[in-house]
Amino acid sequence: MSTTRSGVICGGCWLVDHNNSIAHWPEEETLANILTRTTDGGGPAHNMAIDLARLGATFPLWAMGAVGADDAGRFLQASCHQHGIDASRLRVIENVATSHTDVMTVASSGKRTFFHHQGANAHLSPDDFDFSDIPARILHLGAPGIHARMDAPWQEEANGWVGVLKRARNQGIWTNLEMISAEPAEIRHLVGPCLPHLDSLIINDYEAGALSGINIVCGGLTDVAAARRAALNLLGAASLQCVVIHYPTGCVAASRGESNVIIHPSVQVPPEAIVGANGAGDAFAAGVLYGLHEKWPLHEGLELGLAAAASALRSVSTTGAVATVEECKGLIRRWGWRAVS
Repeated sequence: MSTTRSGVICGGCWLVDHNNSIAHWPEEETLANILTRTTDGGGPAHNMAIDLARLGATFPLWAMGAVGADDAGRFLQASCHQHGIDASRLRVIENVATSHTDVMTVASSGKRTFFHHQGANAHLSPDDFDFSDIPARILHLGAPGIHARMDAPWQEEANGWVGVLKRARNQGIWTNLEMISAEPAEIRHLVGPCLPHLDSLIINDYEAGALSGINIVCGGLTDVAAARRAALNLLGAASLQCVVIHYPTGCVAASRGESNVIIHPSVQVPPEAIVGANGAGDAFAAGVLYGLHEKWPLHEGLELGLAAAASALRSVSTTGAVATVEECKGLIRRWGWRAVS
């Protein structure tokens, strides 16, 4: 990773989340009460940018993507300005709605269901990514599967994501990709061609299983040994420098040049402190990427990621409860690490 560059580009998916806490998940043609409802920014690019800002990043942050010329688009631009994020490279498209997701979170379990409209994100293309005048150190890009134009073949490339990643690497920018939990075949189809053009991959256990072909999640539980195999499998199959797989009870990380795979438990968050899991994975990725940008030892970045994820659990929104680095460390001291079984 370049030492002369600084900052993170948060590119790809910018959208608005309508976060609903519901009493229960209803059967078809029945009713469920919405207990609370908030409107927040969302999407992998938005969440990474806001989370890094809330962690207290002192390095520059840039937004890249597409929004509509509507209230939701202006909401996202205002959020960038509020958090000190350069939004000058967010393309505004007339007569197209900003992408949005209706998130339904069951209050008692924290389980989430998503209803998504691509909107402006369907029009995003590699032409919207110009890195020539940005001295960024890292590109965080997401997410394949919900951007019609980017998901399609582009010029000589398998898809637009490959084109963007290659362009960033040609500028000396470290590349990181975020995924969504789509069908395994779609994940392999869209993300597989991206792997040779990535420096790091920070994903959850389901996504890692789909991409590696290794069965990691069984009966809702994560097989940590299988996650370890998947991390090594993905690291060895591409030019990746670092693969990190997270799950509710912790994470597994493998990095090139390291003799040992790191397995670390998550923070022992009290049940009464948990409001919703929406955005916890993004917060984890932000903590890890923060550490990578600052050239911390990998285990320190993992600890920050796990603490940032714990802080995120305190809100139904994606980013609203993410704390500063020092506050995250305080949560570790307050709650401790989950016991390893």
